[in-house]
Amino acid sequence: MDRSGLIEAIGRKTADGGELPADQIGRVVDAVFGTVGEAGAIAEALKAGRTVTLVGFGSFHQVGGEASLRPGKALNEFVHDQVG
Repeated sequence: MDRSGLIEAIGRKTADGGELPADQIGRVVDAVFGTVGEAGAIAEALKAGRTVTLVGFGSFHQVGGEASLRPGKALNEFVHDQVG
């Protein structure tokens, strides 16, 4: 899934609460993940030596100077069809 696919998927997931324009969703995606020209919040935190934890999803952290994602239990269970 690329950036536009992610924006489209988020739009579908949030449609029940009222439609969010794709440009607004795109700005949020860019603020979280960044763009080629500007780092997002996760990258900035990693550069500052912090860990970003999204409960249920996982944590972004540095391992040997490289960015890494440690998936959370809920994400692993969902991906492996072990939910519920």
